[in-house]
Amino acid sequence: MGTTNAAQKRAQAKVEYNAFLAACPSRQLLDRISDKWVVLVLCALGGDASGQPDTAGVATAMRYSEISRLLAGVSQKMLTQTLRSLERDGLITRTVTPTVPVTVSYAMTDLGRSLHHLTRGLRSWAQSHMDEVHTHRATYDARVS
Repeated sequence: MGTTNAAQKRAQAKVEYNAFLAACPSRQLLDRISDKWVVLVLCALGGDASGQPDTAGVATAMRYSEISRLLAGVSQKMLTQTLRSLERDGLITRTVTPTVPVTVSYAMTDLGRSLHHLTRGLRSWAQSHMDEVHTHRATYDARVS
């Protein structure tokens, strides 16, 4: 049997990814991208800050403080962890500009933009269907109480 090169090994691993298996690395990625802060950070960097469903703005670089102000309720620790994990996964870039004080900005990569299309849809769906979900929750709670 012949040896396989790195590209062949990656191709074989890709075929073998199955998120239904506990040991599959794609499950870790699903955990990451299903986090509410990840969805909201990508939507913010994608220019979706208007809060209106199905309105995609222009992707832009943002400073940490801009993202923090936009995402009401996110703690400094959680935002920092989220940005670091997105950078590690190649979904955003972090650019440091040597000014006084130092300027740090974040922007989506091509990989991040490909995911942004999905996260924008999730955010839009949640905003559009919240009234229905509230109704179903109230019905369920009345029934089981």
